[in-house]
Amino acid sequence: MKIPVFKPYLDNNEVQASKNAIELGWLGPGSYVCEFEQNVAKFINVDPDCVIAVNTGTSAVHLALKSCDVGINDEVITPSFNNIADFQAIKTLHANPVFCDIKEDSLTMDPDGIVDLISNKTKAIICLDFGAALCDFEKIKSIADRHNIPLIYDAAHCFGSSNYGQKVGEFSDICTFSFDPVKNLTCIDGGIVILKNREQALKLRHMRMLGQKQDQNKLYSNDRSWTYDVDDIGYRYHLANLHAAIGLEQLKKFPEIARKRKELFQFYQNELSDIPGLTLPQKIDENVVPFIFVIRVLNNKRTEFRKFLDDNFVDTGIHWQPGHLFSLFKDCKMNNLNITNIISNEIVTIPFYPGLTEEEGIKVTQVIKLFFKK
Repeated sequence: MKIPVFKPYLDNNEVQASKNAIELGWLGPGSYVCEFEQNVAKFINVDPDCVIAVNTGTSAVHLALKSCDVGINDEVITPSFNNIADFQAIKTLHANPVFCDIKEDSLTMDPDGIVDLISNKTKAIICLDFGAALCDFEKIKSIADRHNIPLIYDAAHCFGSSNYGQKVGEFSDICTFSFDPVKNLTCIDGGIVILKNREQALKLRHMRMLGQKQDQNKLYSNDRSWTYDVDDIGYRYHLANLHAAIGLEQLKKFPEIARKRKELFQFYQNELSDIPGLTLPQKIDENVVPFIFVIRVLNNKRTEFRKFLDDNFVDTGIHWQPGHLFSLFKDCKMNNLNITNIISNEIVTIPFYPGLTEEEGIKVTQVIKLFFKK
């Protein structure tokens, strides 16, 4: 049986939580969603009123962009080396992504490439973490502040991590998380927007429910008002009670999830170091909860490498294909993307998830070592 790249870390607790949510008979937004928002707020140390749970990480980014008033023909600066979700969220607002390069050590946004891309159309900047590397948030934020541009922190990869002595999500003005099936924490699918501005947060809270301005406390107590006002556009972006119930169980076991991810990351670092033709991700400190383990296969051997692992029942992935190479975005504004173009032909994601057994981890490393001994 092939070892997959990802596998959700679920057990009977999530099964029972799902059953409880179904038996409650309230599958849309309800009491579990409220509890999930409050528990995430407590975990990150932010105001619960500023935490808005939504159905996907993509929806979270879309709402974050709306909070910055991004619209037609506006520009949003972000790395080309990024998940397509951010690009599509920008395009949904009829705006355009503007692509900057990344740093070779961390594969995160290169702050030095931002300033040259800023124009009178720049409405926001999206920075993000990658795999197990946190972005240079303070330097990027200083650039954004100097030019009076809102900064959105897409922290999809690093839920549970800390930086500058605070949890990721605590020190930023606008932050988004993804809770899809393979993230550090899963709701099956879901996301979170965190804003420091309470007025903006309330606006997004209504916006995620089709713009309906009704009593959120009643809604969360499995009650609702059938009369309400709508004075702005909105979307059906709410998190389902069923998914929130699963997220609550994931939060309870998150210390275990974080420990297992850190241990596996260190195991790979120890076993795969000093192999000619192979570059490992930079080492992490104890404050980072890694999401994926991405290696670089040098000397134009990536295709051969992936086939060899596939033949030996080890699955691999590629995170990511750069945005500027997609047909939809090929004409977007960009600066020199030298590092992005180099690493995009070398990166390979190997199996990485909390439930990976010791035997499976050993097999993955043995197969990789065998390839480079050929």
